[in-house]
Amino acid sequence: MRSFWKRLRLTLDMVKFEHSVFALPFALTGALLAWRDAHFAVPDLEWRLFWVVVAMVGARSAAMAFNRILDADVDGRNCRTAMRHLPAGLLSRRFAWGFTIISSLVFLIAARELGALCLVLAPLVLATLFFYSYCKRFTTYSHLVLGFCLGIAPAGAWIAMRGALDARVLWLTAAVMFWTAGFDVIYACQDYEFDVKEGLFSIPRALGIRGALSVARWLHVLMVICLLMLALVFQLGALSLGGIALVMALLIYEHSLVHPTDLSRVNVAFFTLNGYVSVLFFVFWAADIFLHRQLF
Repeated sequence: MRSFWKRLRLTLDMVKFEHSVFALPFALTGALLAWRDAHFAVPDLEWRLFWVVVAMVGARSAAMAFNRILDADVDGRNCRTAMRHLPAGLLSRRFAWGFTIISSLVFLIAARELGALCLVLAPLVLATLFFYSYCKRFTTYSHLVLGFCLGIAPAGAWIAMRGALDARVLWLTAAVMFWTAGFDVIYACQDYEFDVKEGLFSIPRALGIRGALSVARWLHVLMVICLLMLALVFQLGALSLGGIALVMALLIYEHSLVHPTDLSRVNVAFFTLNGYVSVLFFVFWAADIFLHRQLF
């Protein structure tokens, strides 16, 4: 049992379990928007929110573990990633596969608890998440595919709350997609030389580091535009606009940390600041949503 718990701890570290914070606040925002917009009480609200969290964490954990398994050989040839758990021999592929399967089952169970449509769509969601892991082998636009994978979360949360999709929430899906793609492009700049050597596809490889950082900036501009459109179509208030302003400030600071000739602060830009972006965005928007429900 001691060996099992050690391997489980290593697996959670491998999939960066704590980084669920990147997408989870946006999923919860989608759920709260559905609750705010409902003209009736959402049944079992607390349980639905609980299962949304379980579904989100299960899907992300399965996707991350699958990605690590598929990329283990590539990671082993990259000096930046050679000490990751699988190429370094800290974990076996068998255990990683078991974790992937169990996480997938957790996601499917949560989807079943959230309603018929969620359960029907769940296998398609998993297929999309797993498909991303292959993308850098054949398309430059893998960053956008990753963004779409995270952007599914708020749309799925809306369906979980209401039983059907409202096209308006797709502005949030688009915002998350552009946000994720932008910071993933920044992160991928670290592997520019490796991608060229291995023949892997990425925007940095296609455009160079300077061009890739420019693309990342424009992707984040698109994110802000989508958030403004989301606030408009849902007629949100000043707190939501304040949240968007804060997101803009954080993104501007994020881009100030990285330069074509100096990528030493990529991890701060990638991990720390984007965690703040998602959490602070949720705090402001959740406050706006709860205030609206109290007033109306």
